[in-house]
Amino acid sequence: MLTPKIKQQLKARAHKLKPVILIGNKGLTDAVHKEVDRALTDHELIKIRIPGNDRDLRRQLLDEICAQNKAELVQVIGSIGVIYRPE
Repeated sequence: MLTPKIKQQLKARAHKLKPVILIGNKGLTDAVHKEVDRALTDHELIKIRIPGNDRDLRRQLLDEICAQNKAELVQVIGSIGVIYRPE
């Protein structure tokens, strides 16, 4: 579990990042999970863009991504989620 201080530091680091993963119309496929895993292995802190207007669905997808990849959700702003998995 991330402490508020660590979350604040991660948010500051994530500010300059661009989304490296874009969830398409097919949703969370095996290819998306593999790409998220690869990106987290390479960078440990990534942004994911999930288009659509359904806030609950976006949050559900981000929670599923985090559970699948043993990562933690740092922040959600609009359609962008920031997730972190330490090396």
